[in-house]
Amino acid sequence: MAQTKAEVDLKSFAEQITANIERVIVGKREAVRLIVVGLLAEGHMLIEDVPGVGKTMLARSLARSLDCSFSRVQFTPDMLPSDLTGVYIFNQRSREFEFRPGPLLAQVVLADEINRATPKTQSALLEAMGERQITVDGVSHELPKPFVVLATQNPIEYEGTFRLPEAQLDRFLLRAHLGYADLKQEIEILDRHQFEHPLDSLGAVATADDLLAAQTALREIFVSPAVKQYIVELVRAVRNHPHVSVGPSARASLGLYRTGQAWAGVQGRDHVFPDDIKELAEPVIAHRFLLHPETRLRELTPSDILAETLKQVPISA
Repeated sequence: MAQTKAEVDLKSFAEQITANIERVIVGKREAVRLIVVGLLAEGHMLIEDVPGVGKTMLARSLARSLDCSFSRVQFTPDMLPSDLTGVYIFNQRSREFEFRPGPLLAQVVLADEINRATPKTQSALLEAMGERQITVDGVSHELPKPFVVLATQNPIEYEGTFRLPEAQLDRFLLRAHLGYADLKQEIEILDRHQFEHPLDSLGAVATADDLLAAQTALREIFVSPAVKQYIVELVRAVRNHPHVSVGPSARASLGLYRTGQAWAGVQGRDHVFPDDIKELAEPVIAHRFLLHPETRLRELTPSDILAETLKQVPISA
């Protein structure tokens, strides 16, 4: 039975999910906690890193922890949009067209190596991520609740990759990185895999209904007018920076607002601090804006511009 809003303990819920995922993912607590924050904030996440650091296992572990339906899509250059959404097939017996759903009709969708598909196929995700529905042959199909896309992406310098369209990147609530394990962590990974893969014995610690209740409770966390003003001023400062050619949209402000609530909730607070917004600025904003070509030639990155802006924008009184 789903919990009522008053019964939801966001901190306990987040700790349960995080601890369960860490039975599979070793030494990446900050990245795992960030993914849980994005999940609570009802967002989609982009996990960007080199192959072999656990991106796919993180997504699988999340789905199993919540007992959600799961589908994995391996993106390739020859993939078509219909490979994601599904197709209508003519049934010879009934003499009618029947819908055969694609992998997007799941609660947790792993879009593996999303930047190996062409922009046309990547764009097939836009409606699903933005409106929680897909349209096939003019007929709309609602997606299940909860619905979250966890996309993995290899660095753009890797051969055979395509840059994600700006509209696609803006649909991701946050971007996370895992990185390589250190020496002790890598030895621990070997130990855990001695007899079986840790994922094989991973069970659920919550349900989809528990997650929906937590997402609803999250909206009750207080965000003061001063923090709201700080969020908007920070996004506007990035947008108006002289090195920025295409700035973050209002979706970035809303992303900071929702993740700020989630960040406070997983720490057991009922209100958001300005420091929460500072902590989340990099994963929420840095992938949402473009720099002028001459700025990139100077080897400046969006993260550099964001760090500079964070120092300049004062916290509202």
